[in-house]
Amino acid sequence: MSYSAALWVCQKTCRCLFAGLGSRVGEGLLERVTERSHSFGRQLRWDSELRRGNELREVPESGEGSEALLEICQRRHFFRGTQPQLSRESLLSGCHPGFGPLGIELRKNLATEWWSSVVVFREQVFPVHALHHAPGPPLPGDGAFRLVSAESLREILQDKELSKEQLVAFLENLLGTSGKLRESLLHGALEHYVSCLDLVNKRLPYGLAQIGTCFHPVANTKQTPSGVTRISEKTEASLVWFTSARTASQWLDFWLRHRLLWWRKFAVSPSNFSSGECQDEEGRKGNQIYYSFPWGKEPIETLWNLGDRELLLTYPGNASKLHGRDGRKNVIPCVLSINGDLDRGMLAYLYDSLQLTENSFTRKKHLHRKVLKLHPCLAPVKVALDVGKGPAVELRQVCQGLFKELLENGIAVWPGYLETVHSSLEQLYSKYDEMSILFTVLVTEATLENGLIHLRSRDTTMKEMMHLSKVKDFLTKYISSAKNI
Repeated sequence: MSYSAALWVCQKTCRCLFAGLGSRVGEGLLERVTERSHSFGRQLRWDSELRRGNELREVPESGEGSEALLEICQRRHFFRGTQPQLSRESLLSGCHPGFGPLGIELRKNLATEWWSSVVVFREQVFPVHALHHAPGPPLPGDGAFRLVSAESLREILQDKELSKEQLVAFLENLLGTSGKLRESLLHGALEHYVSCLDLVNKRLPYGLAQIGTCFHPVANTKQTPSGVTRISEKTEASLVWFTSARTASQWLDFWLRHRLLWWRKFAVSPSNFSSGECQDEEGRKGNQIYYSFPWGKEPIETLWNLGDRELLLTYPGNASKLHGRDGRKNVIPCVLSINGDLDRGMLAYLYDSLQLTENSFTRKKHLHRKVLKLHPCLAPVKVALDVGKGPAVELRQVCQGLFKELLENGIAVWPGYLETVHSSLEQLYSKYDEMSILFTVLVTEATLENGLIHLRSRDTTMKEMMHLSKVKDFLTKYISSAKNI
C-alpha cells in the first residue's frame, strides 16, 4: 500500500469511528487522531525508505533470531551479566539479573516518549506519585507482599518460650503493622482522585498518569525451592482516565487506538503490534495490545473499564465527594485503566529491531551483519566518536571537544576514542551496529588539516565527509525530525 493510500484509509477510518460520538467526546478527537494518522503515514514512508536503502533480511521465527538477539543484548550490555544465558521465561517474568547501561537508557527513552505522548502534549492529564508501599492490615485473601524486618521476624521465631498461639499472634501483628508492596499503580492514582478534581473544576473527563516499579509473584522458578514464591519487579506506565458512564466505551475505544498507533510508531514492523479482547477473573472485559514474539503473542499493555467500583472502595462512606461534572449532571465517574509494561515493551522493540544484512566487508553471501535498528528516538546512543590514523593526543582532544558540545545539546554520545584496544573498521562498525548507535564519527589526521570527519550511518552504511562544525546541527535536525515521524 502506498503512503498516500495508507493515510487516506487512516483518515476515513477516524471519521467513521467518531461520527456517532457526542459533542463532548468527539470535540477535538478527530483532529487529534487525524494528526496521529499523518504521523502513522510518515512512519510507513520511513519504513519503506529504510528498506529500500538497505538489503534487509527478516529474522526467521526460529530460535536463530532469538538466540542471536539475547546473545547480543548481553554482550552489548542491554542486559546485565553474561552468565547464565538469558531465557525468554526469565525476561518475560522479570526474573533476570537486570538491565545493563544501554538497556537502562533504552527503557528511559521509551518512558520519555510515553510520558510526552500521554502527559506533556495532552490536556487534562496530570502527573501523580505514589509510594512503593502502603501501610494497612492484610485483608482476607490479600496475598500482597509485605515489608517485614528480618531481624524482628528472627527474634519472634527464636523465642522458644512462646506458645503456638502467641507465635501466630505476634506474626499477625507484625504483618498488620508492616507496609505492603504495590502490585500496580492504579490505587495510587485513585487516592489522588478527589484532590485533583479541583484542578479541573470537577469537570470530567480527566486523567492521572505515573511511571514506577511494581512487584508481582513468580512461582515455580529454578532459583527458588518448590512452593516458594519469588518477588519479581517490572516498570509500569499507567494512565487512569476518569469519565462519565455515558462516554466510557467511546473513550476506551479512543485510547485503544491511540495506544496501538503509539506502539507501532517506533516499530520497524508495525504489524507485529496488534490488539484483542480479554477478560479478568471477575468477568470484566477489556483490551490488550500484543507483540508477536518469535514464540507467539505476549501482552504489553492492558486497558480496562473498571466502572465506579474501585473509586467507591477507595473512598467508602461519602460518595458525594466523588462527584464530577458531566455537562450539567453530577456523576460518579467510571475508571478506565491503561497500563503498559515498559520492560516487556522494551523487549518487544529489541526483537523488532534485529535485522540481518549482507556484510559489506566480505564476499561470502552466507555471512550477515547483525544490526539493532532501534527507532532514532529510542536508540540509547545517537553517535559514537572514534579516531583513525594520526597523532593520538591531538585526535583525542578534537573528540573531547566534540563530545562536550554534543552532550551540552542533549545528544547521547559513546566515547569510543577512549578505547585502548585497537579494532579494525569492520569490528568497530559491527560493534556499534549491535549497540544500535545511529552514526559513527571518525576523526582522522585529515580533520586536523581541514576539519573534515568521516560520518557513517547505521541504517544505510553510507559514509560521507562532513565538516566538524556541522556535526552538531546535522544530528540535532536528524533526531528532531525522527520525533515527528
